[in-house]
Amino acid sequence: MKELLKQMAVYNVWAHKKIMDAVLSIPVEKQKAEIPSSFSSLEKTILHMWDAESIWWQRMKLHERLMIPSENFKGTTVEAVNGLLSQSALWEAWVNNVSDNMLEHVFEFRNKKGDQIKMPIWQMLTHIFNHGTYHRGQLVNMLRQLGVKKIPQTDFSLWSRGRRV
Repeated sequence: MKELLKQMAVYNVWAHKKIMDAVLSIPVEKQKAEIPSSFSSLEKTILHMWDAESIWWQRMKLHERLMIPSENFKGTTVEAVNGLLSQSALWEAWVNNVSDNMLEHVFEFRNKKGDQIKMPIWQMLTHIFNHGTYHRGQLVNMLRQLGVKKIPQTDFSLWSRGRRV
């Protein structure tokens, strides 16, 4: 299981970088443009992705008070992208150094509704990486709505074929 999670962590960073390069290649006004989607702009989607990865990190680290990156965010899309990429790199480094036993560890947290939740670390990691894939797909759709023609492929199979084992 650890090998798969290590691969997913590296893939997550690689795919984030590819799609974020596409987002940052367009004018700032398009990065912030209102588009019908789960989140109303590319930037807001990126902020949500950063929030999610950060919240899970803080939960795993047993922080009592969560710091949500998007709360009162006044930065640029570049800063949001850098925040997400930094958080994803933290996950990658952590997964590369964690023990197999720690992946099985069940941790406990309260969700936004206040419900007490328990889950193993491996399950949380699977959720994080799947969540990133889901929202990268939304970013692709939003980029297409903005008229972007050159969108990078970020399929796991493409990443896997490019790996040097």
